[in-house]
Amino acid sequence: MKLVNYQLQTQIEYLAEEKPNEFFKKYLQGILEDTSKPYYQRADYIGLSLNEIKSKIDTLSSDISDLQALKKKLSNALDIAKVQVAEIFIANGIDRIDGNIISSLTLTNATTKTKDEIIIKNEEALINLGYVKFSVDMDAVEKALQTKEGKKELKKLVDVIPVTVSTPAKIKVNTKRTSANNTQTVE
Repeated sequence: MKLVNYQLQTQIEYLAEEKPNEFFKKYLQGILEDTSKPYYQRADYIGLSLNEIKSKIDTLSSDISDLQALKKKLSNALDIAKVQVAEIFIANGIDRIDGNIISSLTLTNATTKTKDEIIIKNEEALINLGYVKFSVDMDAVEKALQTKEGKKELKKLVDVIPVTVSTPAKIKVNTKRTSANNTQTVE
């Protein structure tokens, strides 16, 4: 693990299109004209500085991927925990519990939502009728199906199948509101 950055590396890290970069150009020119060091050391210095920046970028990309995966895992775990707490609340006839630090835990109602799923029977006919982007324009088909004329025109070309999506009950954590006059310390 490298503890100290090359000076050239630090100069590169602060480059930006909207800033004047004359100092960097002069510094780089000075490195190239420095005859007290052999040419290969100067090349190594420039190359290693550039490679360190690339290495930092690669490390950050890897860290971002890891953090995104962790965020997704934790979000899923949180959703599962909320549903399971809600199931226990329902089993025990609880719809709300007040807290000391948090305001309360409240049981939300389970919901069911129905959405129409459109199945295209004849894509080419829909395209010929003008419902097209680069393929069938589903937004236009949905809008047309909301009108009497559209339903009549599209009756033989599409099927509308209701799809039901159920959302289980979850727990909602209600935090207490604090005012400027009411500050409490939790030990």
